[in-house]
Amino acid sequence: MKKKNKNQDFEGFAKGHNACAGCGAAIAMRHLMKIAGANTIVAIATGCMEVVSTVYPLSSWEVPCIHSAFENVAATASGIELALKKQGKRKINVIAIAGDGGTFDIGLQALSGMLERGHRILYVCYDNEAYMNTGIQRSSATPLHAETTTSPYGKIHGKIEPKKNMPLIVASHGKNIYVATASVGYLEDFKRKVKKALRHIHKKNGGPAYLQVLCPCVLGWKIPTNITIQIARKAVNCRAYPLFEIENGKLTLQEFPEEKIEDYLKLQGRFSNLAKKEIIKLKKFFESEYSKLRNFTNR
Repeated sequence: MKKKNKNQDFEGFAKGHNACAGCGAAIAMRHLMKIAGANTIVAIATGCMEVVSTVYPLSSWEVPCIHSAFENVAATASGIELALKKQGKRKINVIAIAGDGGTFDIGLQALSGMLERGHRILYVCYDNEAYMNTGIQRSSATPLHAETTTSPYGKIHGKIEPKKNMPLIVASHGKNIYVATASVGYLEDFKRKVKKALRHIHKKNGGPAYLQVLCPCVLGWKIPTNITIQIARKAVNCRAYPLFEIENGKLTLQEFPEEKIEDYLKLQGRFSNLAKKEIIKLKKFFESEYSKLRNFTNR
């Protein structure tokens, strides 16, 4: 008789939270926790997922969960990991969770320290490409020409700076870090990488793991609630959000059926005002970044 997996019916991130219908980040949290299982401690930064899941006196987390300030979730998780190590409890998953604002911007210092010290923590960035929780302000994860409430309007449309390449910044901290990008548009790939990241932090001579998952925001991206998965998949296929892994300093780029960038942009209100020249500029930028990743792969 086949032995039943003790985590088979475990959700971890329970229904009944206050996330918007179609929220990409809530989808990511559910599948993350189904893989991580009950033997997990979560540290979560202020942001969309903290706000929707921890409304006092309720919680959607079925594991111990510590709310951190916007900027210090990596430091909180580092303390948890060291306390468990001191107690000889080495097999518990320590997961730090933050949005792109709490990762790319105001959480970068604590994250860098966590990586440099080599803490055995899985850090998950749910990347919805802006500060969605506080009013759709631009972050350094916001793509070029995407409109936010703090981006220029007029002759220039949207953000004037390109997106920061956070995974490569993380990888530059050393070879003993598992780094991967994912998308809720490809959930099986996301879950595979969660499993791989958890194996990495627990293996002999293991180290930190960083997983960045694209999570469309219905409000910020100005999309219908029923196309979250579709648009997250198109982002990968048009090379706006390449999927890759970095292990032992070696980058592996994943190839997917190529789609036109126009088909991705036209579904989103945040790109609705773009001129043709701006679309061409975006396309060239995505192609250039993809070529760089290909060059890293071939080294």
